[in-house]
Formats: sequence, C-alpha cells, structure tokens
Amino acid sequence: MWLLGSGSRGNAVVLESGDTRLLVDAGFAPSILVERMRAVDIAPESIQAVVVTHEHTDHVRGVRVLCERFGWAAYATAGTITASRDLAGCGPTSFRAGDGISIGDMDILSVKSSHDAAEPVVLVVTSRSSGARTGIAYDLGIATQSVTDALRDLDMLILEANHDELMLHAGPYPASVRARISGRNGHLSNGRAGQLAREVAHRGLRQIVLAHLSEKCNTSRTALSDVNSAISRTRFSGRLSAAHQDRVVGPFEPGARRATAVQLDFAL
Repeated sequence: MWLLGSGSRGNAVVLESGDTRLLVDAGFAPSILVERMRAVDIAPESIQAVVVTHEHTDHVRGVRVLCERFGWAAYATAGTITASRDLAGCGPTSFRAGDGISIGDMDILSVKSSHDAAEPVVLVVTSRSSGARTGIAYDLGIATQSVTDALRDLDMLILEANHDELMLHAGPYPASVRARISGRNGHLSNGRAGQLAREVAHRGLRQIVLAHLSEKCNTSRTALSDVNSAISRTRFSGRLSAAHQDRVVGPFEPGARRATAVQLDFAL
C-alpha cells in the first residue's frame, strides 16, 4: 500500500496484491499522479483500475484523463457517477453502496459512509492470494455501526484524522464551514478517529495510517498523539503513521512490523 498523497488538495492510494495493482481515488492533476507513481517505481500502465470513493474534486481530478491515457477501468457508485461529469465521461462500471466487486486478485467491499456527497463509500479490500484486508475510511463525519463493523479484523487501515477540534474552532474558516467540517456529514476529528481506531484495534492490525489531515486545523504530530492516546490500552502493537499531502508515503505491508509497542512515525 502506498498513499500518493492525502488531504484537502488531493487523495490517491495504490494497492498491490499478486499481479494486481489498484488505485483508490485519483484526486490530483494527472501529471502529479504519474510523477508520484514513477517516483516509487510504479508504472502507471500497470494500474488495472481506479475505484472512486465519491465525486469531490480532491478524489476525482485525474480520473478521466488517466483512464483515457492508460486504459484503466473505473468503478464508482451510481450516485458518484451521476454527480461527476468527468467520471461519467470515461465509461465507468457502477455499483451500489454495500455491494462487493472483484478486480484481479482483490475483492472489494463498499460500505455507505456519512459525507456530504451523492453516494460516498468506505472500502475494505481483501487480497485473494494472502487474505490480507485493508480498510480505507476517509471523508466521513461519523463512524456508523456498519462502517465500524466493516473495519474490524483488518491488517491495514487508512483512517481519516482531519482536524483538531480546538484548532478548527480557532481557525480561519467561517462558522458555516466549521459546522460542515465537524458535522455528521463532514470529516472525522482526531478525537473521533481515535474512538474508531480504539473500537477496531486488535493484535493483528499491523498498520494504521492517518489521512486527510487539514493543513489549517491539524498537524501530523497532534493527530498521531491523539490517536495514539486513544489506542494505548488496546492490543494494537503495529505501526501508527500519517500520510502527507505533497509526497508519497509507503510502502506499507501487512506484518511489516512486529513490534511489542506502538511505533509512532513522526518522520514525515
């Protein structure tokens, strides 16, 4: 697993299992996505498909151009396709929130999420060859029971920790934007991310990567500290890291770290 970047200016994740490479979201300009993939020796031509979690620009910006250039297949919920003209223009395969789809060596479960988009989803991707399970849960205001249940028994988890509540309250956004961000259809705070991480943490969870951090209302150190505090008394003994908006973080592998205590990755 590689995060090509995550934040309000763009999001993209590459997953690899067996001979299958899958992109989840393509929210950067095409040139940036290609540059970042090649920086970690991922040929864009090797991507088989892109799965889009929802239609917001920071998740779909590069989809149409790159699907046309490299022949990627595209997948998204019907609501997401309807809401995105660019996505609809590249002949995507539609599915409903709650459906499962298979792409190469990966089985993908979608779960409806709480975000201000047409039909947004959280994804759980399972490797057929290894059985490893990866959850991608960003752009959600709350963790519903269905989302929480889907994120249990994972090997790797990408989890939104968008904002520090005090920093959001004191930050530059008008009240209406602050209400949207902190609302049920907005983004997870560090505190809510910690609660969700505590709920799904277990000894076999090897990687938690915090994603979609606000550049104005959070810091990686604050997010890591808050989530670490929340999971400190759980059985989690893997690696806790944070994504970066402007560069690739990874690769992450299930079982890559066998620590006896939580390892914080502050070297971002």
